Amino acid sequence: MTIGWHFDNTYSKLSDTFKEEVEPTKVRDPKLIILNKKLAKDLNLDFSQINKKVIAEIFSGNALPKGSKSIAQAYAGHQFGHFTMLGDGRAILLGEHLVNKNQRFDIQFKGSGKTSFSRSGDGRAALGPMLREYIISEAIHALNIPTTRSLAVISTGEKVVRENLLPGAILTRVASSHIRVGTFQYIAAKQNINDLKTLVNYTIDRHYPEIQSSNNKALDLLNLVMERQCQLVINWIRVGFVHGVMNTDNMTISGETIDYGPCAFMDHFNPKTVFSSIDKFGRYSFSNQPAITKWNLTRFAECLIPLIDLNEDKAIKMAVEIIDNFQNIYEEKWLNMMRDKLGFFGEDQNDKKIIDDLLNWMEKNKADYTNTFCYLMNIDVVNNEIYKDNDFLAWLKNWQNRLLVNNGTKEKSLNLMKNINPTVIPRNHKVEEALLSANDYNLEKMNKLLLVLNNPYNSQQNIKEFQTPSLNNDYQTFCGT
Repeated sequence: MTIGWHFDNTYSKLSDTFKEEVEPTKVRDPKLIILNKKLAKDLNLDFSQINKKVIAEIFSGNALPKGSKSIAQAYAGHQFGHFTMLGDGRAILLGEHLVNKNQRFDIQFKGSGKTSFSRSGDGRAALGPMLREYIISEAIHALNIPTTRSLAVISTGEKVVRENLLPGAILTRVASSHIRVGTFQYIAAKQNINDLKTLVNYTIDRHYPEIQSSNNKALDLLNLVMERQCQLVINWIRVGFVHGVMNTDNMTISGETIDYGPCAFMDHFNPKTVFSSIDKFGRYSFSNQPAITKWNLTRFAECLIPLIDLNEDKAIKMAVEIIDNFQNIYEEKWLNMMRDKLGFFGEDQNDKKIIDDLLNWMEKNKADYTNTFCYLMNIDVVNNEIYKDNDFLAWLKNWQNRLLVNNGTKEKSLNLMKNINPTVIPRNHKVEEALLSANDYNLEKMNKLLLVLNNPYNSQQNIKEFQTPSLNNDYQTFCGT
């Protein structure tokens, strides 16, 4: 019985500037913690005839699948605004798995040992952060937001040293690719124009084949990446997601969410929400995510200048025109997204005021972001008393009147809202509960959480505990490295 791997590795054929060939460090006693059977099926992989011990050997890197060619990718990054030459310091790309001969997915181990890019790191990962990435990435996928996925987590049977000794683990991450803004920064910093052309062509072939015959590939690539990243951050804002570490090495060219370190979901609405313990100045706060997206795209544009036009001044002017349009694109997308969240059809001149009035009321009254929209959809939520506030009732009348504009009806509006407003998100305290149990290898709470999060837009019975906000307003997350 074969599992069904079908590796066709193109990135590993690029020059050594882009990567190093390296194998995962073998681990002492791998054990399968969780396997994403649904994702495995989507990848045409079948583990049903393979025992857990063999599966653990595969996903630990102790027994590499036939056809894989493991590499660590080189990239750079602006980390909290400071430029650093980086690379896969604790991740190893097994190769590219083909599904139905035309869908290509990176299969990557995270926590698989040292590479030449590890610097002072140990190349390892702890069980808690890897399971956290599994939970949140799969929740983001269920919320219909582009993301890397999690195929498996294994424990290594070894301890890793952080603030204290923690059980070691390896996550298997699936992505349409791991090409980042930081990949372009790394190659641009090397100042080899041929390598830069190679990367642009490779990226277009893999992600944007529609511009293969473009007269200005670099400029068109910038435009398309900006469009995808703008839509991605709109989706984060839609569900109250705070990424927490939007460094340029964590911005994919494909437009997928990547790296689930200090991320979390906002409970009560506060634009300045920050969860990351190291984000002291709110650089990556909830409301600052669009601005940082633009900042990161500007760094991407800088890399492409030599290929946009031979005349540097002209190239800069062309790139600036595109980047300066980000705000207009974002504001239009944001307004339309918020119209959908509120069930508005068409446009009305008072839409922005109605939206702003609601957000201001939510912030002032510390109303729960997700549950407020649930309340508007007639879904019974926790703490209904807050919605008896006079200011909210006055707003509610304006909202109800707006629903009838442009031939709208309450029923049509509710159907629209239910497709975009989740009834359940990964509440931070429920994630922590699940991870605490999982550290003792008890996955009952985690499996229950995953089951609920898998259907965020559907009506579910007896999930009140997963809809209740945490009473802890000082919640902090940590990057886990």
